[in-house]
Amino acid sequence: MLRDLFPNGVEWKTLGEVCEKICSGGTPTRNEKSYFEGTIPWMRTQEVDWKDVYDTEIKITEAAVANSSAKLIPANCVIIAMYGATAAKSCINKIPLTTNQACCNLQIDPTIALYRYVYYWVCNKYKELKALGEGSQNNINAQKIKSFPIPVPPIPIQAEIVNLLDKFTQLSAELKEELKAELKLRRKQYDYYRNHLLSFDSNSTTVHWMPLGEVFELRNGYTPSKANPAFWEGGTIPWFRMEDIREHGRVLSDAIQHITPAAVKGKGLFEAGSFILATTATIGEHALLIVDSLANQRFTNLKIRKSLEKTLQTKFVFHYMFVVDDFCKKHTNKSGFESVDMEALRNMPIPIPPMEEQERIVGILDKFETLVNDLSKGLPAEIALVQKQYEYYRNLLLTFE
Repeated sequence: MLRDLFPNGVEWKTLGEVCEKICSGGTPTRNEKSYFEGTIPWMRTQEVDWKDVYDTEIKITEAAVANSSAKLIPANCVIIAMYGATAAKSCINKIPLTTNQACCNLQIDPTIALYRYVYYWVCNKYKELKALGEGSQNNINAQKIKSFPIPVPPIPIQAEIVNLLDKFTQLSAELKEELKAELKLRRKQYDYYRNHLLSFDSNSTTVHWMPLGEVFELRNGYTPSKANPAFWEGGTIPWFRMEDIREHGRVLSDAIQHITPAAVKGKGLFEAGSFILATTATIGEHALLIVDSLANQRFTNLKIRKSLEKTLQTKFVFHYMFVVDDFCKKHTNKSGFESVDMEALRNMPIPIPPMEEQERIVGILDKFETLVNDLSKGLPAEIALVQKQYEYYRNLLLTFE
């Protein structure tokens, strides 16, 4: 089609040149509650997430539109987030709506380009658009979006590309939903077997019970002074935060941020083979450390006492930490900043079954844990592969050479 309809190659324009109008939105004053009791959809950047949008969480009134920079835009605009966590992501509004000032709204000229073609192009160029960000929050300037280049083949070719990508999108979405449903089922199975295998009879003569405080040495994490560059510059010691668990899972070998030896207090590092447990804020979140390191004050470090190292397997404790997680969530001090009742935690009974039983339990749960949670194996990898395949073919269809 390209050779027949455009033998001299594809013309390039800017996003600004393929639009009838480009605008950002605005936020009505929060002090006027009546502005937020209306029926007009108002989109924020957290709702911009590579999809067709049919509704928004917040609605505003006509008075809010009249007294703010929020503008009603028609359906089928391409909306690009300019800053925030979703910066450079895009979506299509399938209904007329308003947006906040962090959205760049592209009303496409249908005589030049199909809006879905433009949408697929900006989706495919997410990394390049994000790289346009500036400042500490990596904000994208609207003018840079207007100047961003886009190839503009004839409308029939755009229509064919859109048709193919719509089919790929639907098939990819259906397959991912099937895999997610399977993953959800596997997680339920994992939770069931974990709860079953880690439930021990308190009257059993083969299981020894001890208070958590006698099983582990407990130490608090901390944040070295940010004002002292000697604690941070050139640091190589992993310093863990909640973001590390979110990004890398529950077995941590390196951190996003590092500190220097000068930042380490007298008791030294948290040892490899110990655990960190969130006892404030995101209570119960936990991870196994496989490197000598430290963590911030949100975490408490749990190290198996030397006297129990030969009777308590680290991987058994790793799986039992989910029980500890649940206990923490149920035993908190709610006055002021919510935190775990540390006295209750120290007295929590911890089972120590025979070593052969620990090994049996670990063998079963490791298989489930790998299937469900390991990003390089099992169903999560299949879901990631589907997305990669989709992006690969989208890139092929949008490459004009």
